Amino acid sequence: MTTDELKELLEIIQKNKCETQTLELKSAFTDCPKKLFDTLSSFSNQDDGGIIVFGVDEKNDFEEKGVYDPQDLQKKINAQCLQMEPKVRPLLTVLEKDEKHFVAAEIPGIEITERPCYYRGKGRLKGSYTRIGDSDEPMTEYEVYSYEAFRKKYQDDIRIVPRATLRSLNQSKLADYVAKLKTGKPHLSEIDDETIYELMSVKRNNEITLTAVMLFSPYPQAYFPQMGITAVVVPGTEIGTEGTTGERFVDNLRIEGTIPEMLDTTISFVRRNMRTKTIINPETGKREDRTDYPITAIREAILNALVHRDYSIHTEGMPIQVMMFDDRIEIHNPGGIYGRIKVDQLGKVQPDTRNPVLATAMEVLGVTENRYSGIPTIIREMRKYELPAPVFEDLRGQFTAIFYNDGNKSAKKEIDNTAKDLIEFCKTPRTRKEIADYLGLASMSYAIKAHVIPLVETGYLKMSIPDKPRSHKQTYFSE
Repeated sequence: MTTDELKELLEIIQKNKCETQTLELKSAFTDCPKKLFDTLSSFSNQDDGGIIVFGVDEKNDFEEKGVYDPQDLQKKINAQCLQMEPKVRPLLTVLEKDEKHFVAAEIPGIEITERPCYYRGKGRLKGSYTRIGDSDEPMTEYEVYSYEAFRKKYQDDIRIVPRATLRSLNQSKLADYVAKLKTGKPHLSEIDDETIYELMSVKRNNEITLTAVMLFSPYPQAYFPQMGITAVVVPGTEIGTEGTTGERFVDNLRIEGTIPEMLDTTISFVRRNMRTKTIINPETGKREDRTDYPITAIREAILNALVHRDYSIHTEGMPIQVMMFDDRIEIHNPGGIYGRIKVDQLGKVQPDTRNPVLATAMEVLGVTENRYSGIPTIIREMRKYELPAPVFEDLRGQFTAIFYNDGNKSAKKEIDNTAKDLIEFCKTPRTRKEIADYLGLASMSYAIKAHVIPLVETGYLKMSIPDKPRSHKQTYFSE
């Protein structure tokens, strides 16, 4: 940072009078703040790093008081930076303004493989911080673990399940899986099943893995009671809203079983709780049933949650949550985004895979393609339905996918005067030609597509022959 840039930053601070995700203010009028460790940690643990500006008194209306001694302050800042693990290397800038000195310390974000950066005096668990808005918050034990899991490439999908045995697995499903594994692989076909179990991580050191349990156990929740899905339908747009008879949930289901079974059951739950409306395809003129959300997109989101959730001991008590509101569906997945990828990169770059063995097994079983096509498929299907783009959030150890429906698009809304007059005109059933003549349009097809079909879809107009929308005897009427 140049002195001119620091001067400009001070002007911005006076204008906005607030700290931010990447800006921290310290007074330092009489001495160096004793504990910079939390901010040094939180800034180091985010990609964009951050800037600490010394000489501005936040508690006194952001007064520019200057620092006590810029040279001594820099020494003490560096001394605290050297107590971090890994050591923080700040870029320091000094500015003299109105006979006062100000110091800026630019803290670079460190590589994800080196995180978390923490204060050695407190240790990794208590000395690691994350930046939440303008605040430095202690990392949770899980947040610390997630960095370590990525750095050390822990594979929680093949951790041992002590109580499980080979005999406790569904032998038919296991045999089917092995048969599919061998298909098209002549070398693998020559290997005995017991060896294949070890090679493909059904077993690990002769003990059953989590992947094997979640795919082939008759009841995986006997080992992991909360590794299921809770699905609810809320009467309204917020949790806590009650329905007309005082119910908090219109539908409520705990979904258990193997991963493929939970996928199918959850899709059935969502499908039965979605509205289905009949629309007229303006291109074909045919009636089509359309659900609130594209089933393909919902399936991909649920599948992603099941395959890519965190299966570590830190989250095994947290089920996946599917919450259906009047205006949206939310799918909450234990475990934030894994590895280097960020939310805005989803569907654009190939991500790191948290559960590679499980993902590969699901591909072998034909449940998923394992080609990183899930997010692009979700986005494409929502676009085809002319619905808002899905919203993805990564918040402190939880990943959430949100799908909004068309709201009141399908309900009766305010319409313009032309539409109102047309509805009144159709109190008596009208043919296509009569409607086109009434609107003063030469093209009957345009009149129907632009003016009639939207009113049919929203229920203002009805067809006399709904099963044959293109019939030459078709008329349109309002009630």
